Amino acid sequence: RWARKHLSSLTTAYGHAPYLAEHVPFLEKMFSSEFTKLVDLNVAVIRYLMACFRIDTKLVLQSELGVTARGTQLLLDLCQALGASTFLVQSPAKKYLEADLFAQAGIELRPFTYAAPVYPQLWGDFLANLSAFDVVFTCGPQARDILLQNQPAMR
Repeated sequence: RWARKHLSSLTTAYGHAPYLAEHVPFLEKMFSSEFTKLVDLNVAVIRYLMACFRIDTKLVLQSELGVTARGTQLLLDLCQALGASTFLVQSPAKKYLEADLFAQAGIELRPFTYAAPVYPQLWGDFLANLSAFDVVFTCGPQARDILLQNQPAMR
C-alpha cells in the first residue's frame, strides 16, 4: 500500500505542476512492484533524471569496478579505475578528504561551490534544494538550463 500512497501524494501535491502529466508513467513504474531491490529503483530514478536533464555521462556502478576501499582511498581508487585526472568536491567536503593522497596519485582535487538555482515553484516562498523532481515537474524542458545557471564552469 505504501507505493500507492506515495504515488497519490506526489500526484496530489504536484497536480497543478505544468509538466507532471508527462512524468506520471515513470512515477507509476517507479512505484510498481517491478523493482525488488532498492539499488535497481535508485538506478532507474537516476537514469530517468539524467534523461530529463539531458546528461549523457556514462553511469558506472561501484560494484562493476571491483573497488572496495573505504574513505578517501575509495574515492581515489574509483578515480583511478575510471581514468580520472580531476575529482570535483563540494568545497565544504574537501576538509574530510586526504588531499595528499590525490596529489600523490596525480589527480587534481578541485573544490566547487554549488549555488541552488531559483526557479518558479507551485506554492509559497521559494524553497531551495528540493527534489530534482520538483524542478522537472514545474519547469519541464527548461530544468537543465535552470540548474546550470550561475554554476561555476567545470571544464
